[in-house]
Amino acid sequence: MNPTVYLVDDDPGVLTAVTRLLTSDGLATCPCSTTRAFLDAYDASMAGCVVLDLSMPGMNGLELQALLRERGVGCPVIFLSGCGDIPTSVRAMKAGAIDFLTKPVDGATLLDAVRRGISLDEEVRRSRVDQHDAQALLDTLTPREREVVPYLLAARLNKQIAADLGVAEKTVKVHRSRILHKLGVRSLVDLVHFMERVERQAGTPPSWGPPASPTPRFASNAR
Repeated sequence: MNPTVYLVDDDPGVLTAVTRLLTSDGLATCPCSTTRAFLDAYDASMAGCVVLDLSMPGMNGLELQALLRERGVGCPVIFLSGCGDIPTSVRAMKAGAIDFLTKPVDGATLLDAVRRGISLDEEVRRSRVDQHDAQALLDTLTPREREVVPYLLAARLNKQIAADLGVAEKTVKVHRSRILHKLGVRSLVDLVHFMERVERQAGTPPSWGPPASPTPRFASNAR
């Protein structure tokens, strides 16, 4: 589905003008004259961004921005206001807005901000998908294979892992082969990169810990 730009402004003239500008550039829009209309129309499954007026009857732009954060809605917000001041714009940006534009706005400037907002949202969504896919691969590992992973990351030799776990060396070789196959990686270097990517995306290390007396995470002579 195409990204959608939500326009929230109580001025019909502004809604019409901005809608025409964005649609002429091939963008799908959803104009809303109130924050309530936006909340009713917003579809979290679709990528996009919000172009939001600051001063509106009822819930204003900053209040809507705060509500979206409380609900965990990460849709990028671009403020477009005719009455903004420096303290207000700073407050909006600190709360996560990607831009604060004033009316009347240059069309190219607004289009650039909208494009950045859409790109940011799509990037975040791709990251979530990648993280989900990586976690799905990790979930295919057996408990014993998950136990072996930290030893591989620490570049422990097969015979060392076997001694620590009390199993045969050939059993460790089988576990290692299956781990690489299940995670779709070809080598220990790839395994290290895979786990580093998972940690970056999740913001936390995996649930398992390092083996006792770990050696450096990777050594070229690991077998």
